Amino acid sequence: MSIISGALPKNRFVRGVAVLVGGTVGAQALMVLAAPLLTRLYTPQDFGLLAVFVGLLSIVAVIASLRYELAIPLPSDEREAAALLVLSLSSVLVIAILSAILVFFYRNAIAGLLNTPALADYLYLVPLGTLFVGAFNVLNVWAIRVKAFTPLAKTKFSQSVAAVGIQVGGASLGPVALLLGQVAGQAAGSLSLGLRVLRRQWGAIASVRLPDVALVARRYKRFPLFSTWSALFNTAGMQLPSLLFAALFSPAAAGMYALANRVLAAPMQILGQAIASVFFSGAAQAHREGALGLLVANIHRRLAHIAMPPICILLIGGPEIFSRIFGAEWREAGIFAQWLAPWLYLVFITSPLSPLFDVLNKQDVEMAFESASLIIRVAAIAAGAWIGDVMTAVAFLSIGSIACRLVNMAWLLRASGNGWGEIWRPTLSAFAWGVILVSPIILGTLWEVDRLLWFSALAMTAVLISARYVYLMKDAWL
Repeated sequence: MSIISGALPKNRFVRGVAVLVGGTVGAQALMVLAAPLLTRLYTPQDFGLLAVFVGLLSIVAVIASLRYELAIPLPSDEREAAALLVLSLSSVLVIAILSAILVFFYRNAIAGLLNTPALADYLYLVPLGTLFVGAFNVLNVWAIRVKAFTPLAKTKFSQSVAAVGIQVGGASLGPVALLLGQVAGQAAGSLSLGLRVLRRQWGAIASVRLPDVALVARRYKRFPLFSTWSALFNTAGMQLPSLLFAALFSPAAAGMYALANRVLAAPMQILGQAIASVFFSGAAQAHREGALGLLVANIHRRLAHIAMPPICILLIGGPEIFSRIFGAEWREAGIFAQWLAPWLYLVFITSPLSPLFDVLNKQDVEMAFESASLIIRVAAIAAGAWIGDVMTAVAFLSIGSIACRLVNMAWLLRASGNGWGEIWRPTLSAFAWGVILVSPIILGTLWEVDRLLWFSALAMTAVLISARYVYLMKDAWL
């Protein structure tokens, strides 16, 4: 442990990122490595069922705490922060109970509306998942407040182990194993993180009384009034495509979309979520010291160079990669990935910077962005359904989402004090580097080489990208 500690970067911000990345890399690597096995154990229809379930769960869970947990890092007083923790967890419990009542009475109607009648028997897992996901979200922010990055990293890995273990081991049970694994992973994360981060502050938490909770509920009322809606619109915008593809086309189409989204989003979350967590804990101080613009510019530049190479790979060889790694029946998911790649690149660039809305007290602006984005995404998929072609719907979804994210990125960079050049220069530079780094796979695809040479080109591309990443992190590491 002392050797590992000595090898970590000295910069406090990058050190926090490195610790989180260490756990998240292991967690996401396990999920990605398990994907080719899961696609051979389950059908696109099974993945469609999972996509609809995750969509419903994510939409409910993201508002379960009324977003009060976002205020936890803000107060300097430990008792006030503890009161926010109690308020957030209490809200999660209430929302989980309300969702259980709703599922009990309307599960068949909900499943029928989403064109997935098989889901009716499993909807009882949504309230349970809401409880665990909501609690984890709250505890995650508490861990950020107390700088418990190591326990948070360990928790992310335990979540993936539990989820993948059940999904692979329970394949004989059918698609229910996919759903059980999803919920079990969140349960393991909540329990593990709770045990690790609450013990030292248990005295402050136990001293919280009802008047304390009522006081912070009023003091931080902007979070439920604005941030809740922003989070709902954002999550709905990300999850509704799966629900709409199932309802307007078929569960198999939702499964194709879900796999493409999973493969694209999972590697990006390795750094994106870690940077967002650490950025949230340091952005407020940087804003007070007048250094917010420089911090945002540096993060944006690094994120662009990190995200661009894998995006270039998918733009060039998406269908080939999906058919060779996940099986021939998943080739269409690779076409989905080609269309979605530019949008998810911008998601990776902007999501880690989204805490700026809270730091700058601009939750109303965030809500406006997210509501507009949601409307555009729903309209895009509906237009594709009206035309009657699922690939047209994917194309419309990607184009509309790209436009929304570009506006979002421009506002975040300008609001933090950066000029217009900071918006386009890093992107062009990253794209140029991306083309150079993925040139082996470009040549392999154009020449239509055999399987062995194609994978060799992919391996060479991975080596070049890794070397570039090491160079990018070198200055921050010292």
